Amino acid sequence: MKLAIVILNWNGKKLLEVFLPSVVKYSCDNEIYVVDNASTDSSVKFLELNYPNINCIQLNHNLGFAAGYNESLKLIKADVYCLLNSDVEVTKNWLSPIMDVFENEDNTHIIQPKILDYKKKNYFEYAGAAGGFIDMLGYPYCRGRIFNIVEEDRGQYNDRTEIFWASGACLFISATCFKDLGGFDNAFFAHMEEIDLCWRAINNGYKIEYIGNSTVYHVGGASLDNTNPKKTYLNFRNSLYSLVKNSQYQLIIVIYLRLLLDGLAGLKFFFQGKFNHTFAIIKAHWSFYKALPRLVKLRRQSIKTTKSNNLLPSIVWSHFVLKIKRYGELYK
Repeated sequence: MKLAIVILNWNGKKLLEVFLPSVVKYSCDNEIYVVDNASTDSSVKFLELNYPNINCIQLNHNLGFAAGYNESLKLIKADVYCLLNSDVEVTKNWLSPIMDVFENEDNTHIIQPKILDYKKKNYFEYAGAAGGFIDMLGYPYCRGRIFNIVEEDRGQYNDRTEIFWASGACLFISATCFKDLGGFDNAFFAHMEEIDLCWRAINNGYKIEYIGNSTVYHVGGASLDNTNPKKTYLNFRNSLYSLVKNSQYQLIIVIYLRLLLDGLAGLKFFFQGKFNHTFAIIKAHWSFYKALPRLVKLRRQSIKTTKSNNLLPSIVWSHFVLKIKRYGELYK
């Protein structure tokens, strides 16, 4: 079974200098591709001089995460793609447990390893941790991370289990599944596009797993950190996009409750003096209203099973009202 490791890069020469060596060292004879999203730094020159054996695909302009991968994967022939962020350090034998599943089980098509924090290596990393889930209103959370509460890795998630979404920081997906789903939704540009992809995968009967004996370390926020209003805009907008496209619940009720909670989040930012983030949420809602006809059309195409109906009612209620801080406390 042929694996292609694909790293999307945009002005990330410094990240490539730090993290590419581990990928080269621990990826055996698997092909590595760096897809350059029209960088204006010297990323491509760095690759040509230091890693001439790595395949470099150069895009004409910055297509973002979603379209960048969609366009580049058309040019790569493989049975399995590993979509790897440029700020991820991989470890020895990180590939073996995952490829064993792909080679021996036909029903699993998307896999995520354990993702720990590069800067604090005994803690899970925000973006994915030990596998992602979502509540009825489209708010994501993880085993190992609920909102901003991140758990220490004490071996509590050294398992293998089915999950709802796999992190785009390190996402393995069969080429068959990726092509069947039509890849990422280009309208997302960046952030939460992997949740939309995974939700569509589940709605189409595909299985997603977390493999806890494969570990990588992720910096996180290397492109946009949490203080950037653009990230707030993309997260709120894209979450609403995904909710309308994929939710199997009564849409009018779900959207009403979701917009109400988003409004409360905007007020919280306002009273914290983070006015740019409040305006980012307002902008996200306007973008959502504008895109609604397209999203409703895509919704009709997405839902083919009823598998994703059994979702947690509200992670917001569980965390902020019931004061639940860890994934293991949610189902007690």
